[in-house]
Amino acid sequence: MEFVDLSVPIETGMPVYPGDPEVSAGPALTVARDGVNVLGLHLGSHSGTHVDAPFHIDDSLPTLDELPLERFSGPAVVVDARGLAPRSPIGPGRFQEVDAPAIVLVATGWSAHWGTDAYQAHPFLTEEAAALLVERGIRTVGIDALSVDPTPADDFPAHRVLCGAHAVIAENLTGLDRLLAARGRPIEVFMLPIRLAGADGAPVRAVARVG
Repeated sequence: MEFVDLSVPIETGMPVYPGDPEVSAGPALTVARDGVNVLGLHLGSHSGTHVDAPFHIDDSLPTLDELPLERFSGPAVVVDARGLAPRSPIGPGRFQEVDAPAIVLVATGWSAHWGTDAYQAHPFLTEEAAALLVERGIRTVGIDALSVDPTPADDFPAHRVLCGAHAVIAENLTGLDRLLAARGRPIEVFMLPIRLAGADGAPVRAVARVG
């Protein structure tokens, strides 16, 4: 059994979605001065590796704490979407073999661009691909990119389809290439969010367990 960390580190100045709060992390208390170390954090609910609740795009949809915990862990299928050009759409043809109750992780390889300007030029799910996943009963979708929709975006069609079905979206994953290399072995994923009341999303420590 092997554990694979699928999370990016939370640190000052890390990449964020355009317009989101900038991240800062630094000592609030120190052993030398206060007798203990305590880190002060400023970040948005979608900083780093995180999950989106349906409430993220519609006030009438469930908040993070209204979703069942089963949305955040379970057996996973990793879809290989590597090698695409910048800003390429990922259509439904990539998802013909997936079925519920799996968590679907989309490996674009774009996590290699984390911390660079190229990170915003990631591939993205089409509305049709999102609709197929919902039709197949998938209720958790993750991607190793800044968003399941283009960045920046005038609208969020993949978000709207997935969130409209009360699905969870995980973004800014990393390390999915290691899961692709483990193809044929059972994979479980755990993406439990901070318990924020009434939230639209939250950072997670995403981890895979490879059997």
